[in-house]
Amino acid sequence: MSLDALKSAIPDYAKDLKLNLGSVIGNSDLPAQQLWGTVLATAIASRSPLVLRELAPEAKAHLSPEAYTAAKSAAAVMAMNNVFYRTRHLLSDHEYGTLRAGLRMNVIGNPGVDKVDFELWSFAVSAVNGCGMCLDSHEQVLRKAGVERDVIQEAFKIAAVVEAVGVTLEAEAVLAPLD
Repeated sequence: MSLDALKSAIPDYAKDLKLNLGSVIGNSDLPAQQLWGTVLATAIASRSPLVLRELAPEAKAHLSPEAYTAAKSAAAVMAMNNVFYRTRHLLSDHEYGTLRAGLRMNVIGNPGVDKVDFELWSFAVSAVNGCGMCLDSHEQVLRKAGVERDVIQEAFKIAAVVEAVGVTLEAEAVLAPLD
């Protein structure tokens, strides 16, 4: 399957998702590396085997080996960080925020690709995982690097659509035998 096959798997009741998937990927103004790194990182974060299986080969075809690895690294480190920092933020005892994290996240400092690209992918994964603290942190780094709001919004539009497609297709896989 490919992007087109993935779109065709989306049920009629979710036609908006089909159109949005084609739009956020096919009509994006993002450079190819930012676009496909965002697609890959959010496909991983979506936890949908179907979405990942279909989008990863296309992402791999559009990314250098270093960018492909970095996008996977962004998804991996943010899976950890989003849980850790979201939990710290949600706890009413703010003393946890004063404690040393003690978690390795060296890849953020040396991702193997342009730092802006890695930050954009980390931001998009944080959108899927719902970590406000990480969203704010990565958005600030991106804005300080001169990234415009429309570029940042493009990343969370991709995250929103990829996540929604994953949720819908996984639900269909469960519901289809019942219909």
